[in-house]
Amino acid sequence: MKQLTNFFKIGLVLFAFVLASCSDDDNGGGTDMETTTIVDLAVATNDLSILVDALTSANLAGTLEGDGPFTVFAPTNSAFEAFLEANDFASLEEVPNDILTQVLLNHVVSGENLSSSLSTGYISSLSTAGAEGRNLSLYINTSTGVTINGVADVVTEDIQADNGVVHIVDAVIGLPTIVDHAVSNSELSSLVTALTADNNTTFTTLLSSTITDFTVFAPVNAAFGAYTNPNSNDINDVLSYHVISGDAAFSDELMNMYVSTAATNADGDALSQYINTDDGVSINASSNVAIADIVAVNGVVHAVDAVIDLPSVVTFAAADPNFSTLVQALTDLTPSVNFVEVLSAQDGNGNDPFTVFAPTNDAFAALSAIPAEEDLIPILQHHVVAGANIRSSDLTADGTTTTPATLEGDTFTITLPGTDGNIADVTDGAGNDGIGIIAVDVQAKNGVIHVLNTVLVPDTTN
Repeated sequence: MKQLTNFFKIGLVLFAFVLASCSDDDNGGGTDMETTTIVDLAVATNDLSILVDALTSANLAGTLEGDGPFTVFAPTNSAFEAFLEANDFASLEEVPNDILTQVLLNHVVSGENLSSSLSTGYISSLSTAGAEGRNLSLYINTSTGVTINGVADVVTEDIQADNGVVHIVDAVIGLPTIVDHAVSNSELSSLVTALTADNNTTFTTLLSSTITDFTVFAPVNAAFGAYTNPNSNDINDVLSYHVISGDAAFSDELMNMYVSTAATNADGDALSQYINTDDGVSINASSNVAIADIVAVNGVVHAVDAVIDLPSVVTFAAADPNFSTLVQALTDLTPSVNFVEVLSAQDGNGNDPFTVFAPTNDAFAALSAIPAEEDLIPILQHHVVAGANIRSSDLTADGTTTTPATLEGDTFTITLPGTDGNIADVTDGAGNDGIGIIAVDVQAKNGVIHVLNTVLVPDTTN
């Protein structure tokens, strides 16, 4: 019985060998099966001849003959002709090779994405023309067919090759700016309407520029619907507050930090934002990033779930967890004084702007105990100068500046440069020194904050 089993195994091996030999003969004695690549499909399609010429000119044909898999949105000949005419190119040869390469790569996505697997949202193309050399984003809209970046519709879908899939499109997908991305996404239509109200072109001109990079926190339609503008701020100032000029701040570069925006106060000082990344990304503790890293050639867009209103000094104290003890002192521990209402004023009636010297949690922790309300109120008042927006640039360089009287009545002095790692040194109203300013110029609409590592004490004898 054992011998019969072994004989049966040997027979199976011989049978498999014969089949393999026959298969080799059918393929001319070789073992490689003939494949059809994405390039082969394009070559075999008359209406993609300009695409084939473009791929050859940009030396990308070899890439799309690779293993992949790739998804290619392939523009027709008429799409290329319209692209050349719109950009004042008489022929394909006039397109600079680096631009042509990036435009073509902006039609290619890694992976095989059949039409049935595409959904409304963002995917990354292989183009690295994005800010900081990042891969550009493509906005796919599947509400009616498949549209890419609001400019190209899929007219023939799911042409499969061995190394991916081709979808033929009716327009060339250009390299998108921030404005292009905003216009293409219907969920940002309220933002686009606000940016262009009364034929205003300031924002569209600015955010289409490729001279510098931008970061835009873009409120979705629901965010605009919920915004009541409680302080009656100029909507153009509010929109500017959502823009960071000169930097593309991608989500992997953000941390708990302050940044300067394109909005300014009455003196022309750039307003700050507080970004917190402890749980997602939030701005001023009032708006959260819902979709991050929409990459454009001139920056990045983060879609947010609330309009970010112009901040008061209270906004930053409440948003920054480093000031939680200060907030407690200004509220729960001093109920007889409404510090929040006072420091939230933005009407310029003489009380604001404020210059606030804000002690950190560690500064309060260094006290033997937080004083009772009667003694705490003058201490807190000693940290606020009313009627002045005193920035670091207003201080005496390489010297000592005496502040105007604080809300408590005393002044104190600030000396530049600081020692022991401080930006500046402070001597408070009671004559205590060894106090350091460790961060400066957190700018609100109604004043500015400088951060202290020690609680200031006023002169209690006067």
